[in-house]
Amino acid sequence: MGAWDLLLSGLVILLGLCGVLLPGMPGAWLVWAGVLWWALKDPRPVAWAVLVGATVVLLLSRAVRWTLPPRRLGGDDATRRVTAYAGAGALLGFVLVPVLGAIPGFVGGVYLAERLRLGRHGEAVAALRTAMRSGGSSVLTELFACLLITGAWLGAVLAG
Repeated sequence: MGAWDLLLSGLVILLGLCGVLLPGMPGAWLVWAGVLWWALKDPRPVAWAVLVGATVVLLLSRAVRWTLPPRRLGGDDATRRVTAYAGAGALLGFVLVPVLGAIPGFVGGVYLAERLRLGRHGEAVAALRTAMRSGGSSVLTELFACLLITGAWLGAVLAG
């Protein structure tokens, strides 16, 4: 597999990770498409195993998301800021505490954004609960699945 194909695949996966946080963008499917492109260009058994694993993880995340409340996120500045903080927290948590750190990182990002906006701990905790109930848990589920897939892809690429 050439460097350009690998770079293109990585960019599609990165775009998909960002797309998970943006309403109306098929982020999870872009991540899957990036892995599919990589598996088609580099037909090794590990590539196909990552693709099958990515497919299973995405289907499981879809099943879990159907049981959660739907997204009802608005497009105002506060929602975008909370989403950016949550995404950055999830990514940072995923890197610092491998895999499971994404969950407290996401929740911590939402809390930090609300604490900066509202100023008090109690109000920030109440806003965190509201955000998680009004679609945050759905976003977290999809983002966590995409981070798992990205981690598996990156591990397989770096392993050679």
